Amino acid sequence: MFLIDTHAHLTDERFNEDLDDVLVRAKAAGLGKIISIGCDLPSSEAAIALAAANDNIFAAVGIHPHEASSAGQDALQALKKLADSPKVVAIGEIGLDYYYRFSSADQQKDVLRRQIRLAREMALPVIIHNRDAHEDILAILRAEKAYEVGGVMHCFSGDLNFAMQCLELGFYLSFAGIVTFKKPGDLPLVVQEMPLERLLIETDSPYLAPVPFRGRRNEPAYVVHVAEKIAQLRQLEFSKIAEITTQNAQKLFSFRKKQA
Repeated sequence: MFLIDTHAHLTDERFNEDLDDVLVRAKAAGLGKIISIGCDLPSSEAAIALAAANDNIFAAVGIHPHEASSAGQDALQALKKLADSPKVVAIGEIGLDYYYRFSSADQQKDVLRRQIRLAREMALPVIIHNRDAHEDILAILRAEKAYEVGGVMHCFSGDLNFAMQCLELGFYLSFAGIVTFKKPGDLPLVVQEMPLERLLIETDSPYLAPVPFRGRRNEPAYVVHVAEKIAQLRQLEFSKIAEITTQNAQKLFSFRKKQA
């Protein structure tokens, strides 16, 4: 059973020099699929192009909350066209980020709402970025009926109470390298208490490399270490976690290539 990295920024400039080698290492590590994530129109377009050139790579398109201030109506119309591309499996990365606030909270909320509506129109799940915005994220997901298409809380870092509220909305929780850190917060408890049928894994590469690579550039092959840590926390065989997370990813994202 292979693994699926459900969130990697493969078009990031830090992969410019050796992406082919990165993909070879991913395959050698047992990855069957990778979702390359867009954060604005250029990176979404690049993710689509990368997916078109590689059978095992799929794309998500979206406008990150950091970019919300520059996302006018034209940008949303362009995103809709991109979302219709054959290997696009989700709208993301979208959400709210109240830590950096590169865009105002009102701008972020407006762009998030419009992208959830687009996801519902296109019948695609959403990939949600959330930082220091728990209450507003939940309120918008409920108000915009995001549960109709479902989605994932990417790089989950909240507590058990927030996790349960996300699960009640039908969302999946995806864990990245943070779960392997010496101080992972409440993540071990969340992993232990949540239903396995809502569990996903990711790298968020090139960010948040897991132990033993912390501090270096992350890459999809390292998702193995996330899966190993989760297997340890759940007291299950690695192969079981690989099987469960792969099945969950296939259920949420489908990976069925649409007709161009």
